[in-house]
Amino acid sequence: MNDSTSETLDRAPASTLNGPVRPTSLPGDDVIAEMLKSANIPTLLATLVHLSGNTAILTGPVRPSPQTLGDEQGGLTEDEKESVRQDALKAIAAFRDAGCPELPRLPDSTILDIMSLLAGEPMPAEYVPLLLEEMRLADRDERQLRWSSAGFDPARTGFKVAIIGAGISGVLAAIRLAEAGVPYTVYEKNAGVGGTWFENVYPGCRVDNPSHFYSYSFAQKLDWTHSFSKQPDLLDYVSRLAAEHDILGNVQFGTEVTALHFDDETAQWTLKLRSGSEASEAKANAVVAATGQLNQPKPPQIEGVGTFAGTILHTGAWDPHAELKGKRVGVIGTGASAMQLVPEIAPDVACLALFQRSPPWIYPTPAYQDAVPEGHKWLMEHVPYYANWFRFWLFWTLADGLLPMVTVDPAWGPTDRAVNAANDEARANLTAVIHQELADRPDLIEKCVPNYPVLGKRVLRDNGNWYKTLKRDNVELITTPIKRIVPSGVEMADGRTIELDALVYATGFQASEFLGKIDVTGRNGLPLRQYWDGDPRAYLGVTIPHFPNLFCLYGPNVNIVHGGSMIFMSECGVRHITESVKYLLEHGHRTLEPREDVHDAYNRVIDEANSMRTWGVPSVSSWYKNTKGRVTQCWPLRFADYWNWTKSINPDDFNFG
Repeated sequence: MNDSTSETLDRAPASTLNGPVRPTSLPGDDVIAEMLKSANIPTLLATLVHLSGNTAILTGPVRPSPQTLGDEQGGLTEDEKESVRQDALKAIAAFRDAGCPELPRLPDSTILDIMSLLAGEPMPAEYVPLLLEEMRLADRDERQLRWSSAGFDPARTGFKVAIIGAGISGVLAAIRLAEAGVPYTVYEKNAGVGGTWFENVYPGCRVDNPSHFYSYSFAQKLDWTHSFSKQPDLLDYVSRLAAEHDILGNVQFGTEVTALHFDDETAQWTLKLRSGSEASEAKANAVVAATGQLNQPKPPQIEGVGTFAGTILHTGAWDPHAELKGKRVGVIGTGASAMQLVPEIAPDVACLALFQRSPPWIYPTPAYQDAVPEGHKWLMEHVPYYANWFRFWLFWTLADGLLPMVTVDPAWGPTDRAVNAANDEARANLTAVIHQELADRPDLIEKCVPNYPVLGKRVLRDNGNWYKTLKRDNVELITTPIKRIVPSGVEMADGRTIELDALVYATGFQASEFLGKIDVTGRNGLPLRQYWDGDPRAYLGVTIPHFPNLFCLYGPNVNIVHGGSMIFMSECGVRHITESVKYLLEHGHRTLEPREDVHDAYNRVIDEANSMRTWGVPSVSSWYKNTKGRVTQCWPLRFADYWNWTKSINPDDFNFG
């Protein structure tokens, strides 16, 4: 073996994963051992099976647990972790000394066994094809559209698609349509791609999904700088992919879609456009509405909004030139954006009043603001299958693996605090964290323990910085109800007035306004707002009866609560859209729309499932529910279900024209 420690660490030539990495050389043992100190051990354990071919690992003594609070290493002991590192060192060194050969593909049965080991329970066989796609262990990109006839040219049909929005989902739709050769145009109101990552620029803005999971399956970035990426890195990722896939020339920037009208005779959509002061129109055979949900800032519903005389900011429409240093600042809201913003600005302001209506559950995440260790990054880029299995570890611990914990047990009893035994245990564990973090400030504990079940609302991430910020001398957590906003600040229900220089609204978005403020009319001039009547629904979150060839992304009831990545849901939705376009063109149809009975039956299933989840119980109030009390945002079933239902289309579910 080569024990030299003088080698330099070469960077991988590519930053995206399109299958297992295939190094041509590796450094000496001492360097590899140093890199292994930063390894995710469950991932390393799975990788070992590939590298060594030793399936006895699957029944060995090291058994990770995916449900270990705040421990991303699967609850393993130090001795167990060191044992896996030593075995990995031997396997990687042997792989290196053999000349870094191409490794044989493991049979699906072995892959299923590895999945079961990491999941801590038998993995249903139906997950294998899904996860082969998600991990990029499949032989090809199965989510890419392929025409039935190799010579089929969709451009000759004259079929054109309009995509509204160039965020994560819109760029994805454009990439997939471009791969399939379907003509398209993207209309983007901003000056660049990125959507929420273009618009949200408040201090501290970052993703609360692990970076290595928050990426397209076909372009898994290996060289993220942070475990939970900052806004500039996320914007760079989307922008770079848009450029690499050559879609920027098909984007009309600075162009807002104000209305959509379907013409029954021509079977086309007319888009009314506005660019600055100029109005125009465009035609399309199909429209993909990738407008997002979290891009219309919602001001607080409080008397006196607009009367404040100082600086007013909203986290969703931040002014990067705003100066808060030395100011008296008030922040209304303690949700995700506030949790990122407040610790960033608190050290520099004179005083900060934090107005809280309901505290969030917070999942302890030690690496939340950490840079990705060089060793972990090196393993991702140089050790075959490590990056693929790390993606699986993130998927399962953050997705369907959590579904039982959020499901109502009918025999449990009152659901105002917990919905089942596991949910109650999670409550006890997270409450213990609060008591530990605030042991020296018992006056804050009662204010910080939520009175609803875990995952009834979005669970936030923090590395302890939030609680440290609440304990600062210049920060006051205020739970007294706000009476009104006044020119000088905020008047409380107890008569106290908080004098302020600046007021920040961290009050979220108008998430129930699907398709934004676009006026949409379908068949026979039917307005979409009238059809929805304040209660948006769609079949698979994508298509709507009476609105032919109108496809939604991030539509009704596909938002994620119990885990997962929104990108996964968007990939499923885009696949369903491209398969729909394929069916239309290959069968000579002009339009499709879901049958109303199919649409209604599907939504009954979704409503029933939502009623049995933490976020659907009557005692929980959140933005997931509309004014009628119905959950319009959340996906309540398995991610495997959504993948299965969207990977193709069932012609019997649709009406064609």
